[in-house]
Amino acid sequence: MNSATVRNLLVRGMLAGLAAGLLALVVAYLLGEPNVDKAIGFEEAHAPAHEHEVEIVSRGLQSTAGLATGVLIYGVAFGGIAALAYCFALGRVGRFTPRATALLLSGCALLAVYVVPFLKYPANPPAVGNPDTIGKRTTLYFLMMVLSLLLAIAATLLGKRLAPKLGAWWATVAAVAAFGVAIGLAFAFLPVVNEVPSDFPAAVLWRFRLSALAIQVTLWGAFGLVFGELAQRLLNPKPATLSGSAAVAAS
Repeated sequence: MNSATVRNLLVRGMLAGLAAGLLALVVAYLLGEPNVDKAIGFEEAHAPAHEHEVEIVSRGLQSTAGLATGVLIYGVAFGGIAALAYCFALGRVGRFTPRATALLLSGCALLAVYVVPFLKYPANPPAVGNPDTIGKRTTLYFLMMVLSLLLAIAATLLGKRLAPKLGAWWATVAAVAAFGVAIGLAFAFLPVVNEVPSDFPAAVLWRFRLSALAIQVTLWGAFGLVFGELAQRLLNPKPATLSGSAAVAAS
């Protein structure tokens, strides 16, 4: 793949990330922010009177302009990174069309980068988590994410190596099973983190985590669809069709 094609795919990836970010922003605002407000209300109700701090940035600004800035910048950045990964994966993961490769890559990345670490260390709203352990919790989360990503790459390589002997179907089954076993071992050996206050509303926690998952599914799913279409048009353009008069003249 030449540099011009890579550059064009990078630009399209960033545009697709921006579009996906807009959709994720809507989901975050409609589903996530109400649960954040409830968690903040719980935190304020249980904090001693002298511990209430003056907000440097108002909650209204955080939930609108701040949220939009963060999500859109994240969408553009992750879109560019995903586009570069797509350039490497295209043609190496099977004989798929550019559109199908984008969807496959987005789905696998969603699973490895977010869903697997989320199942071990799910997202928590404000008022959940000890501030003294935030460094440890962040390190464990990123360790789980790196392990998941590396194991997903290893499973892909294993599937490609087994394919000539077992066939594509059974090689895929074996690779997925090996990935599942390795992730299960990681879940068993990595420390458990449970810092949810005993009186924190379970419904708020559950809805917050579901909304966090919904945001990521929207982001990755929309990116796969939009970028896949843009990549398909760039790499496999439709042949130009002749107009009626030109077609008659050509015949």
